[in-house]
Order: sequence, then C-alpha cells, then structure tokens
Amino acid sequence: MESKGKDTRYPDYPLFRGLQRPLEFMGLQGRYIYWAAGAVGGAILGFIIAYIIAGFVVGLFKQRRGLHSKKTEHGVFVYASSKRL
Repeated sequence: MESKGKDTRYPDYPLFRGLQRPLEFMGLQGRYIYWAAGAVGGAILGFIIAYIIAGFVVGLFKQRRGLHSKKTEHGVFVYASSKRL
C-alpha cells in the first residue's frame, strides 16, 4: 500500500536573512550599543545617588543650626483689616 502524502510539497516561505547581520541601533553597532546603554544607565543612577547625597548633606547643615534658627520679630504688631466693606 502506497502513501499519498510522500509526494506533497509544502509551501515555501521567504526567510529573513538579516539575522546574520551585526546588531545595530541608531547608527551604533555591536558592543557600542551596550556601552551606550551602560553610559545612560550609569548617568541616571549617578544622578540619583548624587541627588540623595546632596540632599543629605544640606539636611545635615540645616539641622546643625538647630530649632531656634528662625528669624523672630520682637514687638507688638497691629494688623489692619484686610477686607474692605
């Protein structure tokens, strides 16, 4: 008994041959993409760390001045009505 399926051909589909080409993104090729991504990530992370450290240092200097560093006016102040009838 012979099988009818042996002589059937499957349809051919075009293959994308660009997979063998080097990786490219916005003009950067290969390993330079990873260098650019690392530089951008490092810059963002560096900015966050510098922002936190700078805020901590400023907070230390403000705290060093203490609770009584606010300017207080001495005397009696009379405020006139700010609403006009």
